[in-house]
Amino acid sequence: MKLKGKEEESSDYDEGSKGKMTLSLALVALLSAFGSSFQYGYNVSVINSPAPYMQDFYNRTYFNRNGVPMDSGFQTLLWSLTVSMYPLGGLFGSLMVWPLVNNCGRKGTLLINNLFSVAAAILMGTSELAKTFEVIILSRVIIGIYAGLASNVVPMFLGEMSPKNLRGAIGVVPQLFITLGILVAQILGLNRILGNAKGWPVLLGLTGIPSLIQLLILPFFPESPRYLLIQKGNEEQARQALQKLRGWDDVDDEIEEMRQEDQSEKEEGHFSVLSLCTFRGLRWQLISIVVMMMGQQLSGVNAVFYYADRIFQSAGVDNNNVQYVTVSIGAINVVMTLIAVFFVESLGRRILLLAGFGLCCVSCAVLTLALNLQTTVSWMSYLSIVCVIVYIIGHAIGASPIPFVMITEMFLQSSRPAAFMVGGSVHWLCNFTVGLVFLYMEAGLGPYSFLIFCAICLATIVYIFFIVPETKNKTFMEINRIMAKRNKVELQEDKEELKDFHIVPGRQAEKKISSSKL
Repeated sequence: MKLKGKEEESSDYDEGSKGKMTLSLALVALLSAFGSSFQYGYNVSVINSPAPYMQDFYNRTYFNRNGVPMDSGFQTLLWSLTVSMYPLGGLFGSLMVWPLVNNCGRKGTLLINNLFSVAAAILMGTSELAKTFEVIILSRVIIGIYAGLASNVVPMFLGEMSPKNLRGAIGVVPQLFITLGILVAQILGLNRILGNAKGWPVLLGLTGIPSLIQLLILPFFPESPRYLLIQKGNEEQARQALQKLRGWDDVDDEIEEMRQEDQSEKEEGHFSVLSLCTFRGLRWQLISIVVMMMGQQLSGVNAVFYYADRIFQSAGVDNNNVQYVTVSIGAINVVMTLIAVFFVESLGRRILLLAGFGLCCVSCAVLTLALNLQTTVSWMSYLSIVCVIVYIIGHAIGASPIPFVMITEMFLQSSRPAAFMVGGSVHWLCNFTVGLVFLYMEAGLGPYSFLIFCAICLATIVYIFFIVPETKNKTFMEINRIMAKRNKVELQEDKEELKDFHIVPGRQAEKKISSSKL
C-alpha cells in the first residue's frame, strides 16, 4: 500500500522543482499589481504635494458661494476629512472582500473594482471645473474602497496561482507596485510638473488610467485555478488555467494537491468572519495575522514620513529642495522592496519579518535620542537622517510586504477570503487610527512618540520569533499541518482514503484509518 504522506512528498518535490516564472504568470502578476496595487500607493501620496493649492481651491469655492472667507477651523476639518476618508474607505473595501471574491472570483472582483477607480478619477479630475470640493472628499472614500479591495484581492489572486517556490516573490510584487505608486505620485507632484495650481486636478485624475488598462487586458488571463477547482468545482477550467500559467500540460501534481485541500475542507464549507474567529483549528493563524497587521501599521511608518521633512530641514536642506529629498526616500523604498522580491525565497519569510521589524525598532529608539539632542549636538541631525533611511529599509524588506504574503499562505481556500477580510480591516483601521491619533501624540510627547513605536516593533518581533512558522517552499497543506500542531488539533484525512485499501487473497482487506475530524 502506498502511503499518502509519501505521495504528497513526491508531489511536493515535483511541484517545487517544476515551478518557474513563465511569461503568462509574469504578465498577470505585473498587470494585476499595476492596475490595482499601484493605485493604492499612488493615492496614499498624491494629495501631499498639491495640498496648499487644493486648500486654496476649497477657500475660493466657499467664498464664491457664501461671499465670506472660510473659517480656518472649518478648513482644517475639510482637509482632515479629505485625508482620513481614504483609509476609512479602505476599511469599507476590506469588509467587501469576503462576499465579492467568493461570488465573483478573484479576477472578477478586480475587474469590478476598477469601476470604483474610474468613477473616482473622473470626479476628482473634474472637481475644479464643477467648482465643488465635496466631490473630492466623496472621491477619496470611493478610491479608498478601491484600495481596500485591491490591497487584499491582489495578494490572494497572485498567491493562489503561483507555484510554491515562487509564491513569496510573486506575493511581494503588489507591495513593490504600492511603493512605485507612491514614488510616481511624488515625482508627478513636484511643483514644476503637476504639483501646482493648474496641474493638481490632472494629478488626481490620472489614477484612472491603470484601471482602464487592467479592465481591457485582464479578461484575457485566467482566473485563480484554486478558485475554479475548489470553490466552483470546475476541474477542466482549473486544469486549463494551470497549463496556461505553468507553460506545460502536465499539471496533475498540482491538481491532486488541490483535490486534497478540497477534500480536507469539505465538512467545514466556506468560513464567514464569525466562524473564522470562533474556529479552534485556525486560532493561531488568526491571531498571527492580526498581530502582524497591527505591527505593520502601528510601527510608526506614517510618523517617520511625517517627521522626514523637518528632519531634513534641520540638517540644512533648503525648503525648496525638501520635495526632492522626499522623492529620494520614495526611491529607496522601491529599491529595497525590489530586493525583498529576490530574497524572500532564499532567506524566507521569518528572517525578513524579524530583520525588518528589528531595523524599525532600533531606528525608532535611536531617532528618539537624535531628535532630542539635535539642538545641542550638531551631528545628531545627520544621525536622524540615517535613522529615517534605515527605518524605510526595514519596513520595505519585511514589515510592509510579508504580512500579506503570510495571510495567503497560512489559510486554506475555504478560510482565506475571511482571513483577508479580517487582516485587511485591521490594516486599514490601524491606518485610520494612526492618522487621527498621531498629531495629538506628537503634540503631547514630541519625539518621545517614537518610543511607543519602538515598543510595538519589539512586541511584534517577540511574537513572530515564538509563534510564526517559516512557510518558504511549502504547500498550503504542509503549512496547515504545522499550524494544526500549534492549535493542538488533528487534521482529517481524505474521506477517499476509506476506499483505498489492498485486497490480498486469503486475507482481510487492509484499511486505512482516518484521523479524527477537526
